[in-house]
Amino acid sequence: MSTKTPNEAGGAGTPQPTPQQELARKLNLLLDVVVAEGNTPYTYREIAAGLTAKSVSISRARWQYMIKGEGPLVSDVRLLTEIANFFGIAPAYLLGSDDDLPERIDSQLELVRMIRVKRVINFAARTLGDTSPEALREITRLLEEGMSGSSDQANE
Repeated sequence: MSTKTPNEAGGAGTPQPTPQQELARKLNLLLDVVVAEGNTPYTYREIAAGLTAKSVSISRARWQYMIKGEGPLVSDVRLLTEIANFFGIAPAYLLGSDDDLPERIDSQLELVRMIRVKRVINFAARTLGDTSPEALREITRLLEEGMSGSSDQANE
């Protein structure tokens, strides 16, 4: 369920993401960065094993609703802290600290994700040399659309 900001009372504004959706966005951004850095995407099993090594458990169902932004809001500080540690970032990013650290991390991760998108687009353009400009635009649109969606590699 989305909420609207006060200046959107007339119904013309963009819905604000729920806390669940915001957490999902951050988790999916972290998953994307792993791939953008040239690594193999993390699977649920790898993430669960990393958390288990820290004596924290997470069920597949809980992980799924966390990365999809559905279900109850996960506010378990220990779980979110260990997920952040697993990804090598400051826990404040997932815990919603009031300082500027989460915003800085978010902007840095978004930059890395966009670099990834551009690399894929450039690779496709070089590989598809004789393809029409219209087809290249459509491929670019599909790639950008796909990159803005959730990271399905973590669903394994």
